[in-house]
Amino acid sequence: MEHNRIIRERRSIYTNMFSGEAVPHQVLDEMLENARWAPTHRLTEPWRFVVFTGEGLRRLGDFQARMFAERHDGQELDEAKMEKLRTKPLECSHVIAIGMHRDEKASVPEVEEISAVACAVQNMWITASAHRVGCYWSTGGITYYDGVQDFFGWGPEDRLMGFLYLGMPKSDKWPQGKRTPIEPKVRWES
Repeated sequence: MEHNRIIRERRSIYTNMFSGEAVPHQVLDEMLENARWAPTHRLTEPWRFVVFTGEGLRRLGDFQARMFAERHDGQELDEAKMEKLRTKPLECSHVIAIGMHRDEKASVPEVEEISAVACAVQNMWITASAHRVGCYWSTGGITYYDGVQDFFGWGPEDRLMGFLYLGMPKSDKWPQGKRTPIEPKVRWES
């Protein structure tokens, strides 16, 4: 069935595999709409997204490099890593910052909010794969830095959970996946 194929063909397609061609806007709209339909306990809808494109990609890269440099103030700075943080967004058509907005009432455990955001990202990723748009979720760089929320327009209690890097693949050849059998990971009780 089609949904099985799409789920099983979801892949991480990295920026060195991007063609430079822009991802169609309607695909981004569909990705974000499908994110909205992720499971969310008590309908807290904790996902927050900021979509960067055009000059926004440069601002994101500059911000990441600046934050990295500030965190290493007085220490030896890895210039290559800083430059990678500055330029990686420029290899993309779009970058989506992934955020988690904690329910103000804390009506559900935080792990449920994090899980809901992860489900929303999976919905976006599957949608991208269905359209043969390359993407991957990165939690590197500034993802776990404190105090970056303002840049994204989020509150101090919100959490940056990484970035979804998007681009059109250079090749029509889609990478093959690898998984081990499910049976050793499942126990049935009757």
